[in-house]
Order: sequence, then C-alpha cells, then structure tokens
Amino acid sequence: MKKLVVAFGLLLNFNVFAEYGLNMTEGVTSLSHDIYGLHMMVFWVSVVIAIVVFGAMFYSLYMHRQSKGAVAANFHESTKAELVWTIVPIIILIGMAVPASKVLIDLEDTTKAEMTIKITGHQWKWQYDYPKEGISFISNLSQDSRDAVNGTDADRENADNYLLNVDKRLVLPVDTSIRFLITSNDVIHNWWVSDFGVKQDANPGFINDAWAKIDKIGTYRGQCAELCGKDHGFMPIVVDVVSKADYKKWVSKQQAAAAAAVASANETWSKADLMAKGKTIYNANCAACHKANGSGMPPVFPAMKGSVIVNGPAAKHINIVLHGKGAMPTFKMLGDSDLAAVMTYERNAFGNTGSVVQPSDVKSAR
Repeated sequence: MKKLVVAFGLLLNFNVFAEYGLNMTEGVTSLSHDIYGLHMMVFWVSVVIAIVVFGAMFYSLYMHRQSKGAVAANFHESTKAELVWTIVPIIILIGMAVPASKVLIDLEDTTKAEMTIKITGHQWKWQYDYPKEGISFISNLSQDSRDAVNGTDADRENADNYLLNVDKRLVLPVDTSIRFLITSNDVIHNWWVSDFGVKQDANPGFINDAWAKIDKIGTYRGQCAELCGKDHGFMPIVVDVVSKADYKKWVSKQQAAAAAAVASANETWSKADLMAKGKTIYNANCAACHKANGSGMPPVFPAMKGSVIVNGPAAKHINIVLHGKGAMPTFKMLGDSDLAAVMTYERNAFGNTGSVVQPSDVKSAR
C-alpha cells in the first residue's frame, strides 16, 4: 500500500505544488500575526454565513418542493424579516470592523521604532541606508542567478535560490521595532516581504513608511511587487535577521569596510586592480542594459563596445555615470572607487582603448 501511495505521488508530481500555499503567510512579526488573525476571523465568519445561507436555501428547496405538494406562500411584506436581514448584517460588519480598524491603525503607527532603515528602489536593484549607523549599500541579484538566466535548465536548477538571491543582504536585529522609509529613484517599485507583513510602494519623490518587529531569527525573502520595467523580476529582497549581538558585530564590520572604502578613494589604483573590481561591478549594475559582452540593446541602451563616450574624454564619461542621461539613471549611490573601477573596465574592455579613471577623478567630479 505504501509503495502504491508513493507511486501515485510521483505520478502527480506533488513537488510541483510544494511552494503553493492555500492560505496567507502567518509571518514572523506581531503585525503579520495580527493581519493573519484578522484574515482568519473574516474567513470563518464568511464560512458560517455561507453555511447558514446555503443551508437554508437547500433545506427550503428540498423540503418545500412541488413534488411534496408544497404551495408557495403569498405575502406582501414582513417587518420582522426586514429588521432581521438589516440588523444582523450591521452587527456582523461592526464585529469585523472593530478589530480591522485596530490592525489598520497599528499598521500605520511607526512611533515606537527603535531604528530606521531607508530603502530606495532603483531599476533594478535596492539600496539600503542605515542613517544612524552610517551604512549604505546596493543589493543586486546574485551573479549565479544572472548567469543562469541565459543558461541551461540545469544551470537554473543548480543556482542557489534562483532569482531570489542577492549579492548583499539586508541585515536586521531580532526583537527590535524597525521603521522602514521606502522611496524610489526612478519609477514605482514595491518592497514586499510577506513574512514581515510589509508591502509598501516605493514612489519617486515621496517617502512611504512601514514597520516590523521580527520575532524569529532566520533568512526571509521577498520581491519587487510593482511592474517596474524589463528586469522587474530580477530585483529580489533577502533579509537576514540575526541576534542583537551578531547585529552589532555586523555593524562594526560594515563601518570598518565603509571607512576603508573612503580611504581607498584617496589612493592611486593600478589598472589591473581597477579592471578586476570593475568587471564585478559592471556585471551587477550595467550588464542588464548594456549586456555582459558590451553589445548593448540599441537604441535605448547603447553598446559599450566601440562607444564614443567610453573611448572619449574621461570627464564626459564620468559626468554621464554620475548624473545619468536619457534612460540611464544616476549612479551616484556607488562609491568613488567602485565608479572608477567600473568606468575603467568599460573604457578598456570589449576592445575599447580608453584611459584609466582613478577614484580621485570621480571624487572631484561629484
């Protein structure tokens, strides 16, 4: 019998449905628990109403059918019936509205936040800023997922969390009330992590806020939930929730790295080092539009190979990268050494013969 069940399961390929849930995600925050509880309350109220209404309907159809000799009643109105079907729904609606209002009010109340994270959507990546800690970084789709997009089915199967992994993760402390300030640098995005009960639009020129207090250590994934362009499906969200002690260690490490990056901007880099660093940055930030081989997607996204810009004066190249042009957004959020590296790579890869750009060149042009 057991073998029969296993064989039947293989025949139906149950694994195909493994990621499909039949209900809302209960989540790992007090807010997500409240939302889930509200959902379940409304669900069961709807179930009871459906049972009563359809039960009465089917009972009436069966017990008062013509074959049993039933004769339809003939009456004009019933004050009692009208009162019942007016008052009862009002009571039900009020009973649902009170807890729903409490959850909605709690959803908007960010006054108890212990820390703040600013989230900025870019085409097609997320920028995370920790104002108090002085930390800022860009989170891109991981390189193995990028490589697998144009690879084989086996490549996509073997990629770690295909299209749901990033190169730099948002790190948050557990049991801490966190306020999220969410905005956009270009078009409308949407920062959505279902386990947190947070789904908020990122609108250019506006700041929307949300909050969460995560009660369980772990890794949580989300996605952009607003169609934002050709790579909308390639800007996932990954959040590592760690203990408060581990969070402090991570902050110290990031602050040290940020200080080192600032110091590196005053150094003179070798062309080899700039090229090596620039290739990684190009693949993470530029290849989506200009292609990994530099061929681009004309006329919207011009080719890097043989480009007049990358083979011309460095100052013009730096100006476009810093301030953007046409469909190309600004890349001011990247550090001086990162920008110098990626521009040096663009100017010397793909058969180009441009000059080397140093971090000091970028710093003076900001």
